[in-house]
Amino acid sequence: MIRDARNTGLIDIGANLTNPAFADDLAAVLRRAVDGGVERIIVTGTDVASSRAAVALCAAHAPHLYCTVGVHPHDAAAAPDGWCDALEEMAANAAVRAIGETGLDFKRNYSPPSTQQTVFEAQLRLAVRLRLPVFVHDRESGGAVADALQRHRSRLRDVVVHCFTGTEAELRRYLDLDCHVGITGWICDERRGSELKRLVSLIPDVRLLIETDAPFLVPRTMSPRPKNRRNEPAHLVWVTRTVADARGRTVDEIDAITSANARRVFALD
Repeated sequence: MIRDARNTGLIDIGANLTNPAFADDLAAVLRRAVDGGVERIIVTGTDVASSRAAVALCAAHAPHLYCTVGVHPHDAAAAPDGWCDALEEMAANAAVRAIGETGLDFKRNYSPPSTQQTVFEAQLRLAVRLRLPVFVHDRESGGAVADALQRHRSRLRDVVVHCFTGTEAELRRYLDLDCHVGITGWICDERRGSELKRLVSLIPDVRLLIETDAPFLVPRTMSPRPKNRRNEPAHLVWVTRTVADARGRTVDEIDAITSANARRVFALD
């Protein structure tokens, strides 16, 4: 078990800690997170197997880790029979704080769009039934994710649009739907994050969240960058710094705002 975190308040709302990239040194990764001021981490479930692994990981590292359980659009076609019942069973565990990662990804279409939509809608209904937030992925869905959310929004407790990278029109629609918005190291990328750096100031304080999406999206503002090119929760501070700069706020203010939001949305502590 990792030692107690310092009371600095950072909360990483999305880290794929069951990814094989962390198989050899997860204990060290968690220690670095604590040393970097990351007080809590939400471990992302992306299919039935990774969701089960996330629940088990939380049990081993309570109360520092919580998790989501869900089926990612990439994995929708491979979801086994009974997958939704399996998620519901897992969601009874106290560590589970949201349904997801779920949504639509029409950029890669690793699963057929119709299958993605069926699996997404089923998870929205599950989140409604269980009164849990939903943790949402949207990559070039052309508004289909927002359309689905709009059909269910009045019954959903909370919605987190994870790793937002969309347009201003898409952001405004999500805000109109009363969604929370997760910002990752994408905002630190000088090649493709400049638009997000402009848009982040449009997100109201009460809707702003931060995440690493580790092991992906290493902040390109890091110096030096990790030689293994792997992101991890300890790097969340680099996201915070860029968000603070873009919003004209201090790092401490962004820490306080995003941590309070994460505690409220995911019912932490």
